[in-house]
Amino acid sequence: MVCEAWKTQLDTYLDGELSSEQMHAFDAHMRSCASCATETLARLQMKRSIQAAGKRFVPSAEFRRRVRSCIEAKPRRGVAGLGWIIATATLILLAVGLAITSRGRQQVRQEQQLYSELADLHVATLASLSPVDVVSSDRHTVKPWFQGKIPFTFDLPELENSEFSLLGGRVTYLEQTPGAHLIYKLRKHEISVFIFPAGVSRSKKAEPSAVAKNLSFNLESWSQDGLWYCIIGDASRADVHELAGLLKRGAGLPAS
Repeated sequence: MVCEAWKTQLDTYLDGELSSEQMHAFDAHMRSCASCATETLARLQMKRSIQAAGKRFVPSAEFRRRVRSCIEAKPRRGVAGLGWIIATATLILLAVGLAITSRGRQQVRQEQQLYSELADLHVATLASLSPVDVVSSDRHTVKPWFQGKIPFTFDLPELENSEFSLLGGRVTYLEQTPGAHLIYKLRKHEISVFIFPAGVSRSKKAEPSAVAKNLSFNLESWSQDGLWYCIIGDASRADVHELAGLLKRGAGLPAS
């Protein structure tokens, strides 16, 4: 009966409409209840699918009317040739505009899907009884553990003078590409840091702010030295940005 009460709040939780105290309570319950964690992940995936489907391009009534008027227009005497040229040019311009719009919307959907998959990985990992495969707060232990398990190396910062603490890491996959999944703790928040080869990211943006509006987490991503980094968590945007700055400095990139 207790889980039924929690499940009634799932949609509100995923939409980020609970209070801070309720969000923390829900997070704590989800980590200890496999049933609620599974239901949360399934509901999150359903929401992502609905959002992606709802953004597919559908021609507007005005677009249909303009195309129909061009096709049905009868050329006047003496200007028949000119009329068909104008009609043909109009159709070409409309087709080009449609292709550009469709391509832009497809890129947005691809970016949405990419970050949605990472959000699912974040939720599923934190709900797992064993979220990390190497448990250590020592970067000199965690970094060497990945050698031979992923096809690249990366640097980790020293966090002694910050509020962040490294909990450990695990190997994860995105589009069948292996990468590193690190988990950091900040007060009561657990934050995921994903590192993949740069080619795995379709996004050309340094900040996935437009995509983050549709998710229940704060995100930040960037590319450096052939690698793509993405931070995701329910911590504040300022905290996520601070962790990104630490990671950039650790990898030799000036923090922005």
